[in-house]
Amino acid sequence: MAGEDRRLAGGATFIDFQTEPSRYRHWKLAVDGDVATLTMDVDENGGLFEGYLLKLNSYDLGVDIELADVVQRLRFEHPEVKVVVMRSAKNRVFCAGANIRMLAGSTHAHKVNFCKFTNETRNGMEDSSENSGQRFITVVNGSAAGGGYELALATDHIILADDGASAVALPEVPLLAVLPGTGGLTRVVDKRKVRRDHADFFCTIEEGVKGKRAVQWRLVDEIAPNSKLEAKIAERAREFAAASKRKGGGKGIALTPLERVIDQTSIRYGFVTVDIDRAARIATISIKAPETAPPADIDGMMAQGASFWPLQVARELDDAILHLRINELETAMLVFKSHGDRAHVLASDAFLEANKAHWLVNEIRHYWKRVLKRIDVTSRTLVTLVEPGSCFAGTLAELVFAADRSYMLIGTRQGDNRPPPSIELSAMNFGPYPMSHGLTRLQSRFQADPSDVERAEATLGTTLDAEQAEELGLVTFALDDIDWDDEVRVFIEERASFSPDSLTGMEANLRFVGPETMESKIFSRLTAWQNWIFQRPNAVGEEGALRRYGSGQKPKFDMTRV
Repeated sequence: MAGEDRRLAGGATFIDFQTEPSRYRHWKLAVDGDVATLTMDVDENGGLFEGYLLKLNSYDLGVDIELADVVQRLRFEHPEVKVVVMRSAKNRVFCAGANIRMLAGSTHAHKVNFCKFTNETRNGMEDSSENSGQRFITVVNGSAAGGGYELALATDHIILADDGASAVALPEVPLLAVLPGTGGLTRVVDKRKVRRDHADFFCTIEEGVKGKRAVQWRLVDEIAPNSKLEAKIAERAREFAAASKRKGGGKGIALTPLERVIDQTSIRYGFVTVDIDRAARIATISIKAPETAPPADIDGMMAQGASFWPLQVARELDDAILHLRINELETAMLVFKSHGDRAHVLASDAFLEANKAHWLVNEIRHYWKRVLKRIDVTSRTLVTLVEPGSCFAGTLAELVFAADRSYMLIGTRQGDNRPPPSIELSAMNFGPYPMSHGLTRLQSRFQADPSDVERAEATLGTTLDAEQAEELGLVTFALDDIDWDDEVRVFIEERASFSPDSLTGMEANLRFVGPETMESKIFSRLTAWQNWIFQRPNAVGEEGALRRYGSGQKPKFDMTRV
């Protein structure tokens, strides 16, 4: 199921993205007032798969699943934390990057999904800094190579020990014939503004850069001798905490374990259900509206905690998408459906809008943004079916706009007493959930005539039937009862018959209409090139650099420039 040649460690039958601090094997979190220290201490025997050791703080997907979890918990469970200091527990090494033995033995699909998730985790750290006021400081007290330096690049400030040995490096090209694909190339030039010729030199040497040159070239922010390193860390942490815009106070909420039942053909949560039809290569994701109106006030929301509907359904949907991505590789299509009281969905949106200044509401809104972004970059055809009894309103309507195709039934079916399908927009469709390139899904949808966004916004508070939604451009097709079954069936069967490779490329190019940002470049440019290189013999062939690394044998390259 996991798409790996190796067996999962510990007898696991699938890769699970759910974890919690008592299960961590690779990270240690200590909170002291408004400063948290996150220490990387990778258990070399704690690999996700059998067959390799995670030496020198190298990481695999399991290490990053824990990192993503702790970053999320810092946002929701620790509103008091304003600064996160990231450092290593290992002597003279910060992090050696992605484990090379793991990469060399992985299938192409696992490499791609591994890099995609690690990119999302690092983007999440930057999102926390920008939108939650939790600033990240990295302390490099040894070698930060490859993915280790990429991890540091995702933080706000890098302090390098000035001890004659500590260095930062991106040696993937000369050592492994691959790229620093977890944002490395992009962040060096787009975020840290390293000069292009300096970046070219830096990315083609194995030993990296240390000391004053690392500061002069903007690769790190400052250096400090070991005798003054701890004082420098404390000084910067105080400075960053004083400047933080984080508004949290009092206690956070516990991100309690999701209630989830997984069997051979389904995943069942409280509000999300996934039904998997492997013969048809379809996973149907159904989302249920809340059964009651949202609480009357902030105190009521805090009392509900992780069971507050907007947060619970976001967590469930996030877990479902991650599970399908990596454990159901032959699924061609994700079909989104919904059911329940549309009014309760809109009431939840109204609560999130009215209380957006509260720290927890802010976190929930940004979490929904990240979940929707994760759906945007998922390499499956996305289809939304708006049927009788559905509740695609406000936040849930984003699943209509994220889809590659959307179909909406006109009226009802004979014998179906559920209400006719409708769509209703809310304030959440016009700003809070931008895509990775900075535009809302409606702005990206209506590039030809931006006034179409204004026409859609003018319908706020209006229930739209299928023909109105089609006229406004909110759905692809509005179909009557006579045509519905055949049109939807033919589309699904045809789509499932196409090459997965060409569909992935086509969909990724069509989904992101408009400008680029650093975040979108990482996915659309850097990752795309890395995924191509991951299939080339110079990297992964029997005589390629990844295969021969550490063997004492030099790789043999096909020197044709393509």
